[in-house]
Amino acid sequence: MAEQVLGPTSHNYYSQRLKLHYVDWGNPSALPLLLIHGGRDHARNWDWVALSLRHEYHIIAPDLRGHGDSEWARGGQYALIDYVLDIAQLLDQLQLFPITIIGHSLGGAIACQYSGIYPERVQRLVALEGLGPPPEHLRRRPAHERMQRWVEQMQSYAGRHPRRYPDLDSAVQRMQDANQHLSAEQAYHLTLHGTSRNEDGTYSWKFDNYVRQHSPYEFNMDEARRLWGRITCPALLVRGTESWATDPEKDGRASAFRQAQCVDIAKAGHWMHHDQLDAFLSMVRNFLQQTG
Repeated sequence: MAEQVLGPTSHNYYSQRLKLHYVDWGNPSALPLLLIHGGRDHARNWDWVALSLRHEYHIIAPDLRGHGDSEWARGGQYALIDYVLDIAQLLDQLQLFPITIIGHSLGGAIACQYSGIYPERVQRLVALEGLGPPPEHLRRRPAHERMQRWVEQMQSYAGRHPRRYPDLDSAVQRMQDANQHLSAEQAYHLTLHGTSRNEDGTYSWKFDNYVRQHSPYEFNMDEARRLWGRITCPALLVRGTESWATDPEKDGRASAFRQAQCVDIAKAGHWMHHDQLDAFLSMVRNFLQQTG
């Protein structure tokens, strides 16, 4: 870009004694917009979206606990409700109500749950593949098997050390391997903000390995539908046509929302806001500018 683009300012807040981080893109007199990233990601993955929308909205993007520049949870526990608590704490401190929320994957699940708990605080909601596992992926297993697997999983993570890459380019290559849609520029930017340099000069991802854990408790679809049913604002449910996620309209999950629109983005995988940025921005602008 010909003009110099100034990035966001960096801030911290506390939740459950954890020092958590968020970035603020300025324009405080504009309508507030919260961007929540997905698992093993970070706040700066939204930079292209924020650069496009910063003149229309006051954008806040947090690093979830265990991610980015936020502290890792003591004990390595990362339940969905803990993330929701952190978002509630951030918004209570900033008093940005009513808020519009865009959440991707885990961030979308957090956004939906927060919106169901506090429907009066949310003006519009965009969930990018954020409704949890597709119904056909839910497999019921005895409680003791789930608990045993969880204990073993947590024990294995205790002995797992963050992978060290000899240089930044090696980490960038790993990022591109994970998402073939990314351009070289996107992969570099995401890796630069998603890694820390170790004392020996190597690079490691910033996220805590414990965020990989799967809950020992089964996903409660009935409870999720009741929470989604409490959301009073318009909701946009987005998926990429090349993603693993199923269509929430076809599988029935969208029917739990009072005002839901379902949109597919062609030639996009799970990270549709990277894979098809222009299409994503056009769709989001159209949705956010709708009246009623």
